[in-house]
Amino acid sequence: MPEQSSISFLHVPSEAEAAPEIQKLWGKAQANLGFVPNVFRAQALNGAQFSAWWSYFNLLLNKEGFLPPVEREMVAVVVSNINRCVYCAVSHGAALRSLLAAAGQDPRLEALLAVNHRQAALEPRLAAMLDFAEILTRTPEQMRESHLAPLREHGLNDAQILELTQVIGMFNMTNRISSALGFVPNDEYHREGR
Repeated sequence: MPEQSSISFLHVPSEAEAAPEIQKLWGKAQANLGFVPNVFRAQALNGAQFSAWWSYFNLLLNKEGFLPPVEREMVAVVVSNINRCVYCAVSHGAALRSLLAAAGQDPRLEALLAVNHRQAALEPRLAAMLDFAEILTRTPEQMRESHLAPLREHGLNDAQILELTQVIGMFNMTNRISSALGFVPNDEYHREGR
């Protein structure tokens, strides 16, 4: 595979060019992950916007929420693959494989979800969530209150439905930013959880 010369179609700030709060975040990522995600570097060009995006993204994906982290990552993988976002499909595929392995589940489930979640042996609640994610991603203009019925039938409450919708929305936005600007996933993601 040819090596990428850049991680974005736009200028990527060096550490010296990045704002101090961005440098601090890069340092935390390096300490926690062993690398700085390219999405952190590529979006540092507009530090205030990146910080706002990261705060919301981190809240939705990495903090205690209304849905389990593994389910939020499953949504991320399904939405990112529908949108054919290379960066998010690769990076969140890696995160999902790691979460599945840590939970004693088969990390190969990630590949099924990436291609067609309907071919995975999922509990009905999770299948309804991923169906909802697909409908909202592919045809947002067709959304009606009736689309919430399968979620409620499988026990999701309003707070969970709201969080599910926010995660889907976050990935639709982030997928478009990453794809439009050619963000390249870190090599580490290709190996993670395999």
